[in-house]
This record gives sequence, C-alpha cells and structure tokens, in this order.
Amino acid sequence: MYDANALRRFKADIFQALAHPTRIAMVELLRNGEFSAGKLIELLKLEQANASQHLSVLRSKQVVVGRKEGNQVFYSLRDPALIEVLDSLRRYFQRHIAGVRATLKKISKLEARER
Repeated sequence: MYDANALRRFKADIFQALAHPTRIAMVELLRNGEFSAGKLIELLKLEQANASQHLSVLRSKQVVVGRKEGNQVFYSLRDPALIEVLDSLRRYFQRHIAGVRATLKKISKLEARER
C-alpha cells in the first residue's frame, strides 16, 4: 500500500541532505562519476574535517555511497536520478530570475515615464 506520509518524509530527508551549498556542489561534481574524497576536497577547496561532515550527511541520507580502495574512499551518487531533481531546480530558478527581470524592466519603464 502507498504511504503518502512516508514518501513526504523521504523527500524531506533528501532536501535536508541538500540543504547546504557545499553538499549540492558535491552532488553536482558526482554527476560525472566517482571521485575520491581527496579530489572533492581539492576541487571544492574544503578543509578535510568540513568535507567529512558534509559527506557524512550525504551518506546518512543515502544520497551518496562510498567504496574504500586502499586508504582512499571514493564517492558516487546512489542514484543519478537526483541530478534530474537538481536540473529541475536550476530551470525553476532560471524561470524565477526571468520573472524578476521582467518585473524590474516594467518598473524601470514606469519610472522613466514618470520623470
């Protein structure tokens, strides 16, 4: 049976995991495949402790999975479908900005007429 509340909790957990720009940046980097923790740290210019905290959140919410190879941990997205969510949010943001620009343009024209 379908449990709408369980699905809403799941969605909230995912959004909670993505509720920090650094974690979103990590997920966006992982869209192209697996990266070592060290490479993520290097690319995002993070302190190791800070990166570890963010990766821990992403792991706990099952957004990323890690695999150990020697003394390195490599991370990848648990499900690349999450990239579709981020791409949808980018399009939503772009439409929002377009609307704001259109409104500002209208205001500017009205102000010009009043002068």
